Amino acid sequence: MRTDEVRALYDRTMRERARPDGPGVRVERDGPLVRQVGGPDDWNGVVWSSPDLDAEGADAAIAAQIGHCAALGLPEFEWKLYAHDGPADLGDRLRAAGFVPEPPETLLVAPAELLTGPVALPDGVTLRPVTDAAGAELMARAHERAFGTDGSRLLHQMVRRLEEAPEDFAAVMAVDGDGEPVCSGRMELYPGTGFAGLWGGGTVAEWRGKGVYRALVTYRARIAAERGYRYLQVDASDMSAPILARLGFTALGTTTPYVYRPGR
Repeated sequence: MRTDEVRALYDRTMRERARPDGPGVRVERDGPLVRQVGGPDDWNGVVWSSPDLDAEGADAAIAAQIGHCAALGLPEFEWKLYAHDGPADLGDRLRAAGFVPEPPETLLVAPAELLTGPVALPDGVTLRPVTDAAGAELMARAHERAFGTDGSRLLHQMVRRLEEAPEDFAAVMAVDGDGEPVCSGRMELYPGTGFAGLWGGGTVAEWRGKGVYRALVTYRARIAAERGYRYLQVDASDMSAPILARLGFTALGTTTPYVYRPGR
């Protein structure tokens, strides 16, 4: 896999020509930027900026996004900055305007067919597809247990997606013998791009290192490959990146979420 070619393909199909990531949201071109726009419970942010963006254009674009956030009354707005985006000091300019950087993530990609081996699970653990609101509630609980964060926003997005646009989406969780969720993950399928995105993979502390996370990756890889998707893509945390690298994922670079919250 030639990383420069795959990164260029990713930039073109997944960022510049981005598609909405769920119902009720839209993708807009705003001058040198592409952004997603939705309601307060949706993800709102910049996904692509022109390679020709210079210092003057960057300051103007940043100011425009702050105004956009204020006009819609959004609680937060994210600028997803990739390491190869320009200008070179764009991160500094975002910070100066009030955006706060969150921990960087590694953009990882792997051929889907490479990961379609057998699913191996610890004794007593089973995989369960998430197909309804009850499953979404369990998945949100798994998210809270794994990451220690509020899962209400995820629950809202999951229920809406399952009700209104389930065809290009898959979610799965692992449950123990008592039916308690111990790991969960979802997958976005992006028709016409060749990419499927893996999101939200997280395992509760006492089940880490037992192959549960890997099993969820394999489960989703099978679905992607069966539907004709060539690549799996992950924005990986420092915890999951080494696991995914061992599975065969290749790093294309890093991405840092810069978040703007009005009044802070």
